[in-house]
Amino acid sequence: MSAASTAESADFRGPLDITRAATVVLDAESTVIGWSPAASELLGYGPSDALGRPLTTFLSVRPAGGTLPAEASGAAGPGPGPPSLVGNEIHVARTRDGRELLVATATCPLPGAAGASGPGTPDRILVAAEVEALLHWESRIALLQGLATQSPVGLAIYDTDLRLSWSNTAYEREMGQPLAAFRGKRAEELYGAGSFVTPGYPHTLAGVMRQVLDTGEPVLDLHFRGQPPSDPGRDHLWSCAYYRLEDAHGHALGVCEDAFDITDRYRVQERLTLLVEAGRRIGTVLDVATTAEEIADVAVPDFAATVRVDVTRAAVTGETAAVGSPADMTLLRVAERSAPGSGTPDPGLPASGPTETGRTDPGPAGSGPTATVRGPGGPDGTSSPGGPRQPYPPVDYPPGSPQNRSLSSGGLVLDEGTLVVPLRTGGGILGLVTFDRGEGLDTSGRTPGPDRATTFDNGEVALADELAARAAVCIDNARRYTRERTASLALQRQLLPHHLPPQSAVEAAYRYLPADDVTGVGGDWFDVIPLSGTRVGLVVGDVVGHGLQAAATMGRLRTSVRAFAQLDMAPDELLTRLDDLVGQPAEDRSDACGGAVETYDVTTGATCLYAVYDPVSRRCVMARAGHLPPAIVGPGGEVSFPDLPAGPPLGLGGLPFESMEIDLPVGSLLALFTDGLVEARDHDIGRGLDTLGQVLGDRSASLEELCDRAVSELVPGGTSADDTALLLVRTRALGADRVADWELTAEPVSVGRARELATGQLEAWGLEELAFATQLVVSELVTNAVRYAGGPLGLRLIRDRTLVCEVADTGHTSPHLRHSAADDEGGRGLFIVAQLVQRWGTRYTPTGKTIWTEQALPPAGAG
Repeated sequence: MSAASTAESADFRGPLDITRAATVVLDAESTVIGWSPAASELLGYGPSDALGRPLTTFLSVRPAGGTLPAEASGAAGPGPGPPSLVGNEIHVARTRDGRELLVATATCPLPGAAGASGPGTPDRILVAAEVEALLHWESRIALLQGLATQSPVGLAIYDTDLRLSWSNTAYEREMGQPLAAFRGKRAEELYGAGSFVTPGYPHTLAGVMRQVLDTGEPVLDLHFRGQPPSDPGRDHLWSCAYYRLEDAHGHALGVCEDAFDITDRYRVQERLTLLVEAGRRIGTVLDVATTAEEIADVAVPDFAATVRVDVTRAAVTGETAAVGSPADMTLLRVAERSAPGSGTPDPGLPASGPTETGRTDPGPAGSGPTATVRGPGGPDGTSSPGGPRQPYPPVDYPPGSPQNRSLSSGGLVLDEGTLVVPLRTGGGILGLVTFDRGEGLDTSGRTPGPDRATTFDNGEVALADELAARAAVCIDNARRYTRERTASLALQRQLLPHHLPPQSAVEAAYRYLPADDVTGVGGDWFDVIPLSGTRVGLVVGDVVGHGLQAAATMGRLRTSVRAFAQLDMAPDELLTRLDDLVGQPAEDRSDACGGAVETYDVTTGATCLYAVYDPVSRRCVMARAGHLPPAIVGPGGEVSFPDLPAGPPLGLGGLPFESMEIDLPVGSLLALFTDGLVEARDHDIGRGLDTLGQVLGDRSASLEELCDRAVSELVPGGTSADDTALLLVRTRALGADRVADWELTAEPVSVGRARELATGQLEAWGLEELAFATQLVVSELVTNAVRYAGGPLGLRLIRDRTLVCEVADTGHTSPHLRHSAADDEGGRGLFIVAQLVQRWGTRYTPTGKTIWTEQALPPAGAG
């Protein structure tokens, strides 16, 4: 904007002002006897052209066309016209160059003209201006009038001493009194307790206005917080602007203040910010107590002075949400938070003061909200009589209390400064959230400050309902997770071995660490399986995924492995059978009720390592299905990872599984583990294997110590994103004095020879009590071998925790136990053998088969 147009905009003289308007002096006969320069500028006639001529030469009632413009058609005379032109006459003026102008005129008689009304004597003055200019000026005047009387923005003018000199009607409403009552007061006297909260500016009104006066730089949108005299009980927030007022010569006259109350808008913004903060901070972990504490942290102190969160016992323990009578539910106080110096008696915990229920003392002002102190307790958070206070004490609300009414109705209840909102989800109630504004006395016995709202408006009730709804969803998710994790851990504990029974073949130790709470329970497993002939099966496996489904799948695979192992299958054959089982089509594995199997099958892709160690031959046969190879530590401490053929993971098919046989000297260490032990986010498998090898190389440490060291080195936090299973075994060998074997020919005479050899060995071992039964067993097994198989035959006795008797032949047909009829001449021998021994079975070998039996040792010879 140019300087000229700026000056024009600041000139508030009216167009009909005699100092600006076209002025004509007329005598009684309407002859022009005076002509101003403004008239010459408007019409183009000079004084010499106008003086002495009649006024009608320049002004006419009608334009050349005979009609007035629409905006002036009703104002041809002194009658009513457009609102801004009432009292003025409208004429058509003809300029020197022939143009027609629509002008408004006003006439003023001169004093004393009535007594001297001759020609040439001044009788009246006529002023004229273009109608357009007059309308524009009238709109500016209306704007000023509107700012002074109708504008919702408070306007005030302070002089150079910062004393109030003028204000509009909106400012008077804020003050609650007319301008005359507070004119001349300083700003600090009107809003002494308020201050600016916008950073980068002085905090006081005087400081900001003095800055504007000194610099001349206006400031916009400064937020001022204070309490207006018309509403002393609440804080308000204004958006303020300040600019310097100057006269025509640039001298400062004062400061103008524009202030607009944005309290409602600010509170809406605060609620939106609180909702955003709630979405960010509530439900960060799948834990009921943590979620309850998070909603209390979000709401205090910005929304409420005290927040109490009570959750049902079922939600804390992960059970199904209550859907029956809400009044019969048991609530536990899971979280409570209060602003310093705030609090009210808790109706749910009778005989407790505002600072009880396990909270810390308020502390000094500004020390931050106080919260529930959590300590050790049972899974349901209850406390035992006479014992230390537990973190989740039960609460019982008396009839008629807002909480009891909320439980009974299932809806929110507003009672003065207390708002109770139920935590609802899926038709059930998970608990209650109590928002308290602290009406009444605070913890120090004082009344709340005047700036604290003591009740909730409709918007705040809706906000509390939204906060509770979000918290309820998060708590329900945590409850479901707790239920599934508890079930998964229980299932996993039941399916994994609780302890390893002592074995003659190996000394064993293990460690199992479930996945962290974020990842969930996984499907790693291990097992030590006693086999025939004092052999032992060692297995470790890993199921894809986490949760209850992975734990159940792990149980299925572990059971299958144990079943196949009891059939004395070789490792490669066992994995082949297991792969076939896993790879069955989904329709063949539907549930017993005919339902469809889940679309995601965690069984496919599982890995497994299976090894069989024989303490007699000191040889170990192993095979793997997509699993990591074991670590072997020799008697001298040398560590190796055998190049075991890597079969595909279970269920994928493709390549066949291959076994590898390894000689293990007595005292060798064999380590079977899952990838959760050696792989982590901060290092790869290669580094983990190197660390494991360094730990296992210490021959002086016991197996338990090695397990502890491996876990502390590779899983320092105690938990990881995947399950961790570690099985360590140290090999043993059966001495030659505990094993006796002979080779026999496939002739009938060998039956008697076998009885004599077995009886003699039992006498040497001091097991004469087992001689009779053993003779029957040997006779039957050797007789069957001679009759149905071929030679050579093998007879072996092993004195271990049981007496093992084995007869080997070259046949591949397994005998079957059957019940003979009364008239059958044979078929009773194997039945008699089964009655005399604890267990018996068949083990196939590359050269044939071995029939084995086990008998319990007599008490005196046990061990």
